[in-house]
Amino acid sequence: MRRVLAVGAHPDDIELGCGATLLAHSAAGDAVTMLVMTGGENGPGDDTAVVGRRAEQERAARTLGAGLLWGGLRDCTLTPDAATVAVVERALAETAADVVYVHAPDDSHQDHRATAAAALSAARRLSRVLHYQSPSTLTFSPTTFVDVTAYLSGKLAALGAHASQVEMSAMVEPDAVVASARHWGAQARIGYAEAFAPTRMVLDLAPAPRHAVQAVPEAHRLIPTFR
Repeated sequence: MRRVLAVGAHPDDIELGCGATLLAHSAAGDAVTMLVMTGGENGPGDDTAVVGRRAEQERAARTLGAGLLWGGLRDCTLTPDAATVAVVERALAETAADVVYVHAPDDSHQDHRATAAAALSAARRLSRVLHYQSPSTLTFSPTTFVDVTAYLSGKLAALGAHASQVEMSAMVEPDAVVASARHWGAQARIGYAEAFAPTRMVLDLAPAPRHAVQAVPEAHRLIPTFR
């Protein structure tokens, strides 16, 4: 079982960047936690919408089968200082995460850049750190893809929980989300995909259980089998 921590600066950032992948992790039996650094206080809508944003995020996390942690920081004021790094470090310690998803570093939103930098510092000893794309991402050259064909509707449902933002932003319209997944799916030679640019991605090539390994003719065995 993998222990996954997805980090985002604002409510709905994680769902946009890797929501379907988190659903795939949950379906595989992995433990998934979302860390939302701020409450989205400067997002679209009036004061009532802002107050309701926390409940929206909680509903979205449940849709993804994920736990939820709040960073307690203020929207549009994030800096990659020791205090911000410590927020991510505490989440890593609490979840014992071995896989981290976070914003791509090259982004026009200062909170996204700060969150990415803080997560990289906090996860400096981890071997699986992957960056997702946001609508405000600038340079993004992914090399790792997750087949999310079976989970795209779940991602849309999680985004739909963020009603106060979805209704005010073209960036999270369902058609745009589906088109992005189809684009990355074409790049990956599959139906629909989410794309990631890893800082580090160590593959687990541990042997499969014996009952799951097909018998291989003796002449084709390249590695001896030890009993």
